[in-house]
Amino acid sequence: MQSVSGGDISEAYHLQSETERFFCKVNHGSNAHDMFKAEKAGLVAIANTKTIAVPRVFLCEALDTGAFLVMEYIEPKRPMEPDFEQLGHQLAGLHLNGTSDAFGFSIPNFIGSLPQSNSAHSNWPAFYVQERLVPQLKLAKESGKLDDSEIPVEDKLLKTCQNLFPNTKPSLVHGDLWSGNYLISTNGTPYLIDPAVYYGHHEVDLAMTRLFGGFGASFYNAYQEHFAPIGNEKERTDIYQLYYLLVHLNLFGNSYKASITEILQRYF
Repeated sequence: MQSVSGGDISEAYHLQSETERFFCKVNHGSNAHDMFKAEKAGLVAIANTKTIAVPRVFLCEALDTGAFLVMEYIEPKRPMEPDFEQLGHQLAGLHLNGTSDAFGFSIPNFIGSLPQSNSAHSNWPAFYVQERLVPQLKLAKESGKLDDSEIPVEDKLLKTCQNLFPNTKPSLVHGDLWSGNYLISTNGTPYLIDPAVYYGHHEVDLAMTRLFGGFGASFYNAYQEHFAPIGNEKERTDIYQLYYLLVHLNLFGNSYKASITEILQRYF
């Protein structure tokens, strides 16, 4: 058993037996079992689309305090341009594989260690405002990170989103697609890990990829072969990144506040 670095939320280990290798996550929090069950459900949902690889899950069990999750171990390599291109094509395949008539997901899950509500909505702006922005703004207010004067009323949030969001069909999205939540295996296969899945607008995943540096031109060029631009992409990217910035504010503190207030003032 060898400790693996990189996780902010859980401990991680590489397990090696005489014949097999596994990846194990351990968390001692009170909601750890629910968190890992939701992660398993997200991985299974992605796997069922047969569009992009995810690690197989072998065990998801409660401990006396917390829980553990045992998955297939994927030996990673440094991504090259062709790998990013394949990731772009396969992510687009995931987003085109819509099997839901509603926005949301069958169960609530987590974004990092924060609860993420996925109640079903037939309307994308209403889902995004009520299930994404409002809960995080409320959490930031309760913890004193934002005050009333900095938080727009819900009607204003909804009006802006209705003006800028397209009439879109639900796509299964990874939900937390930053550079730490994908890997390229040594044989060149892209894998998605640590999902926070739901059915939403496919551009939310692209917005997250761009928040902390981007994935490279070959990824975006490959992805855009499947989705023609429809206008207002920059504005939607800002508003979709607002959710992730609020999550980071609530998890990690005030270094994210300036970016949040700039977006809130510009659009709302």
